[in-house]
Amino acid sequence: MPTLPIWKALHMPEMMRYAQAVNHALRLLMSADERVFMAGEDIGVYGGAFGVTDGLLDTFGERRVRDTPISEEVIAGLAVGAAITGMRPIVEMQFADFVVNAMDPIVNQAAKLHFMYGGNVEVPMVIRLPGGGGTGAAAQHSQSLEAWFAHVPGLKVVAPATAQDAHDLLIASVADPNPVMVFEHKLLYKEEGPVEVRHTTEPVVQLGEAIVRRSGDDLTIVAYSIMTVRALEAAERLEDSGISAEVVDLRSLRPLDIETVRASVRRTGRLLVTHEAPAAVGVGAEVVAGVVESDALDHLLAPVSRVCGLPIPMPYAKALETATIPQVDDVERAAKELMNA
Repeated sequence: MPTLPIWKALHMPEMMRYAQAVNHALRLLMSADERVFMAGEDIGVYGGAFGVTDGLLDTFGERRVRDTPISEEVIAGLAVGAAITGMRPIVEMQFADFVVNAMDPIVNQAAKLHFMYGGNVEVPMVIRLPGGGGTGAAAQHSQSLEAWFAHVPGLKVVAPATAQDAHDLLIASVADPNPVMVFEHKLLYKEEGPVEVRHTTEPVVQLGEAIVRRSGDDLTIVAYSIMTVRALEAAERLEDSGISAEVVDLRSLRPLDIETVRASVRRTGRLLVTHEAPAAVGVGAEVVAGVVESDALDHLLAPVSRVCGLPIPMPYAKALETATIPQVDDVERAAKELMNA
């Protein structure tokens, strides 16, 4: 049986679930830098509400994997204090929704201290936020709040769609000197994909870089997080109908790589933006604005389209929840309508 050269074998991707990829990145970061520690509700003994931090307590001990009281404001405040005094905290909100209890230390402190102290203070902290719907967890445990934080100067926001990006963007977020909000969709934790595991904490992906997941000629679909997965499936179906769709995964929401989107629209002439969060004042609106404020507007052959979540609290009933969240069928249908516009 032929064997791979050793240099190729060392770089072969492993099939890994999204949650495992995050866990691997956390292990790498904590092993490489003693300043990195974790804090959150049930992240230690319990391994996190979604099992992402499983086993880390056994490896790194209670000093660096800290189970906290049920107080999100305390958790975020702890991270701010640790970050400005030289540590690299990674904190987990058990559900992204719970971050509303910690808005003051995040929005009024973490985002602003670097500027208010004339650049003499850095706040290198990461907040991991399991968000999104589809799990039947109802209105207080299923929100997509990323646009709130993308609106705040001083914060960075990422939303990885693949296991590889979940791994690499977490490493890049910890390396960044700014506070970074990492939104991880709960439904993606069990999704499996190829991951080239890193053995160094040197970032291989920069925050603020979108990626073209699929090339196409007829229209551009812009998405992030779980909607990237659904957009890719919709693009496969559209191919069967003779429609060539390009899929751009934003990955980073702040900073936003609008130039990659513009370049795609200049080629395809049509733009569809999709995200699970409601449309109003959402990331999609910023993407559309970034296109129409540029010369890419002159290349548009049809009005832009948005496929987003409904503007209602997330229902508990499965059928209603599914109807509230954009599905593959919705993206496919909107793309076909756009092609006929």
